[in-house]
Amino acid sequence: MQNPFENAMKQLDKVAKIKNFSEEFITRLRQPDRDIRISIPVKMDNGSTKIFEGYRVEYNNALGPYKGGIRYHQDTEINEVKALAFWMALKCAVAGIPMGGGKGGITVNPKELSKGELERLSRGWVRKLSDILGPKKDVPAPDVNTTPEIMAWMNDEYQKITGDKTGAMITGKPLDKGGSEGRGTATAQGGFFVFEALKKELNLPEKCKIAIQGFGNAGSYAALIWSKAGHTILAISDSKGGVYNEKGLDIEKLMKYKKDTGSLSGFPDAKEITNEKLLETECDLLIPAAFENQITGANADKVKAKAILELANGPINPEADEILYKKNIPIVPDILANSGGVTVSYFEWDQNLKNEHWSEKEVFDKLRPILEDSAKKILAKSKESNTDLRCGAFILALERIEAKITL
Repeated sequence: MQNPFENAMKQLDKVAKIKNFSEEFITRLRQPDRDIRISIPVKMDNGSTKIFEGYRVEYNNALGPYKGGIRYHQDTEINEVKALAFWMALKCAVAGIPMGGGKGGITVNPKELSKGELERLSRGWVRKLSDILGPKKDVPAPDVNTTPEIMAWMNDEYQKITGDKTGAMITGKPLDKGGSEGRGTATAQGGFFVFEALKKELNLPEKCKIAIQGFGNAGSYAALIWSKAGHTILAISDSKGGVYNEKGLDIEKLMKYKKDTGSLSGFPDAKEITNEKLLETECDLLIPAAFENQITGANADKVKAKAILELANGPINPEADEILYKKNIPIVPDILANSGGVTVSYFEWDQNLKNEHWSEKEVFDKLRPILEDSAKKILAKSKESNTDLRCGAFILALERIEAKITL
């Protein structure tokens, strides 16, 4: 298993060579401000007590309170959480929002817990961390396997402990508990705004043929948004495998099929395809929307897409980056492509503090210009330094953090 944090630091080193940042600043960014591991005792339904390991990494808060999701996964460990917290710091800086970078997690397979056990675990995470969380300190959000309901439990627990009634200590809440309109689709919608802003620059056709890895929140909404805009979705996969149809998949039918059967397997009018093969599909745009380290030195050579847009965090490792750059396959990097999610999270926080509620149209009308502006600035930075879009995004983010950081 590749260490995601080492990959993140390789990216930082590469940018430090291209752009002349102070050595002291880069040294400072090589470590999070704080990384915390906690043990969470949970009373299980059978009466036994089980201890789970939880994490919160607070990476950098030069721009504002730490911000970042909480991931529930059996493979979650501290290096993954540190990498995600680092990328969050850059993502908030790229979007130009007044938030820093953090990330949290629990090593658990949530599918093995009952609803009661899941609730006790989630509340336990907040109890152990309540002194560092808060609207002006550290604002978590959902990530892999965490839901609006889990955010509501956490917010309720925090309210019991601290008396804070703003709801602004956590985002991604249900709408009736202070959540924001548009949050569910924000990551995919933001990715689409970025795609539209850069489409000409990426030399992509008016209507694209697209392959999407991942059929969770980001992947399924991306498939819906791109197909409604007239693009053809050739292939989609989830963790078990995928489906392919050269004429295009009917996304609404596929979403219903997955909901009814729990799988993509056996979907009519489609060939089955492995996750590995999906990444090698001949297409205009490949959208990795699942996990880190999907495109590596081992398979980057087989990628046939004209361009890649990273809706997942860290799906392409540094070795693959170099190979794809030499193959002239541009990559729209995660810290730009999926920053719609954190930007709408920031909007939720802002609405909670002001006691406001914006319509979905207002949310997306505010989101589009922010992402279009970031995309243009990143493009300019990459051209200025004669480098790729990822380095351009890093340069923009690091300049914004360096301007605010007190060394």
